[in-house]
Amino acid sequence: MMTTFLLTLHGFIVIGFTLRILLRENLSPQARLAWFIILAVLPYIGSAIYFLFGEVDIGNHANARHAEVFAQIRAKGSHLMGVQDDTERLIEPLYKPAFRYAASINGFHVVGSNRAELMADAAATNARLIADIDAAQSHVHVLYYIWLGDRTGTDIAQALIRAAARGVTCRAMADGLGSRALIKSPLWQQMKDAGVQMAVALPLDNLIRTMLKSRVDLRNHRKITVIDSKITYCGSRNSADPEFRVKAKYAPWVDIMLRFEGAVVAQNELLFLSDWMQATGENIDGFTLTATPVADGFPAQVMGDGPTERRGATPQLFSSLIACAQDTLTLSTPYFVPDATVLEALCSAAHRGVAVKLIFPKVNDSWIVAAASRSYYSKLLSAGCEIHEFKGGLLHAKTLTLDGKVTMIGSSNLDLRSFDLNYENNILLQDLNVTLAVRERQQDYIVRSDPITLDLVSAWPKSKRIWYNVIATIGPVL
Repeated sequence: MMTTFLLTLHGFIVIGFTLRILLRENLSPQARLAWFIILAVLPYIGSAIYFLFGEVDIGNHANARHAEVFAQIRAKGSHLMGVQDDTERLIEPLYKPAFRYAASINGFHVVGSNRAELMADAAATNARLIADIDAAQSHVHVLYYIWLGDRTGTDIAQALIRAAARGVTCRAMADGLGSRALIKSPLWQQMKDAGVQMAVALPLDNLIRTMLKSRVDLRNHRKITVIDSKITYCGSRNSADPEFRVKAKYAPWVDIMLRFEGAVVAQNELLFLSDWMQATGENIDGFTLTATPVADGFPAQVMGDGPTERRGATPQLFSSLIACAQDTLTLSTPYFVPDATVLEALCSAAHRGVAVKLIFPKVNDSWIVAAASRSYYSKLLSAGCEIHEFKGGLLHAKTLTLDGKVTMIGSSNLDLRSFDLNYENNILLQDLNVTLAVRERQQDYIVRSDPITLDLVSAWPKSKRIWYNVIATIGPVL
């Protein structure tokens, strides 16, 4: 009797969730197959996992609020978002398709009159950022996925406290999961008490409600700092020391940051405000929106993506950029679990003669991602791509350079979390000097890496290759 009941229950679970998966829109065949395998092998655990993590849905209220926020931004801030004509005027013809595509995601077009400086290292970044906050006269806006109470995190908090004390409007925001320890700490309360306006992105105050209505792992992964609408920082660094004490055995975290001035700062500020308004319920009327162009600057634009934007936008942007490459393409990312669109674009670029160089960390803080990543090595190497595994810590820098002319930098990884689940921010630019600086940094990563050859991969034990491919089979649902 019990056996019959369990078999019947098994059938209902598998059939019910299978129908649900088949009815879903915007789900790739690979993802459907991965879920079918999980449900068939582990029907009870698999159904629970699917219920909690199977669908990218942040909730109807959040989707409606996002649409309302961006309607306000377009109504009041459209003069800062750029126009299509500037893309046609300022961007070289070969790269226009990628810049046009980036603009289609959330309406930020190319704006001219920008400049940027590549920060030398973590210490230089921290010193410059603190100095900029200490010099602020109007306002400071910060948003970090991970904000720790270590030296870096405390330095930034204390700089905000000093700024607020002299009458500067400070707004500080952190992700509810990535910064959960700080949000509950005395330092967070000290900032509040000092007059810093605080907000939590995607809070986890009611975990059960979040699990029932959305997903716990839908996170705000952005790293945005804006000062007086004149300066913004963009790159991979969270508000944390390179020693990254929560995962110290993988340290140092090796990040990259650009300090921008110019019209693109206003776009990054609008992206910050979209998150602030979403979290606080405020409307845009309470903010002064200005831009400060710089003379003889380069063209750039902001790209923000997330679960409330169009599905597939980030991998399609990466694929568009890869397709534009004529001579060289160098890419660094800590987490490489691409979808078929990006994987085939990389292989296609190498096949047509582009020098494709990929830089990943040798030791990854996610063993699942590390295994899935290596399952793609043989295909990439066979196509002619170079692969380098960085051995000087966890390479956390997310960079893409094309032909010595175009750079994209920001928070997006080449994995399905960045593609589907996380709110991300990036800046796409065309400039010889900035791209040269970033390429030199990428070359430094390569020098500090082990080259991975096809012969080396072919010599891996069969057990290792099987393991990598097993993990990659469920890659579409990681």
